[in-house]
Amino acid sequence: MYRGRGFRQMQKRRKAKLGRVVSNKMQKTVVVEVERFRHHPLYRKMVRTTVRYKAHDERNECKPGDVVRLLETRPLSRHKRWRVAEIVQRAEVVEVRPEELEPALEPPPRAAAPPEAEEAPAAEDTDTPETG
Repeated sequence: MYRGRGFRQMQKRRKAKLGRVVSNKMQKTVVVEVERFRHHPLYRKMVRTTVRYKAHDERNECKPGDVVRLLETRPLSRHKRWRVAEIVQRAEVVEVRPEELEPALEPPPRAAAPPEAEEAPAAEDTDTPETG
């Protein structure tokens, strides 16, 4: 099967990236966030940059939180130039009961009022006359 001139060279130059799935709300498309670190040229500090790519997920297998490997491919749509090659690590699923999600209908109980400081009985002054 003839695949066109330069097919082998394209296979060697194809870029790959590792990222985390952020959204899978589209059909056969996932949004993957790729994070990379670089040195700032002036301040010599590590700077984190994140880029979001739309990638083709043929079988709709990816879920938010999955770590995936992306491969560069031909333009599939206006924004899609990547495809999901493999799911490296699945997201951890946490079991939550429905009661934990619903907000409490009744207000939380108030804390008991602190006991009022007992006042010491005032000493009766007989030396000072009362003004009235």
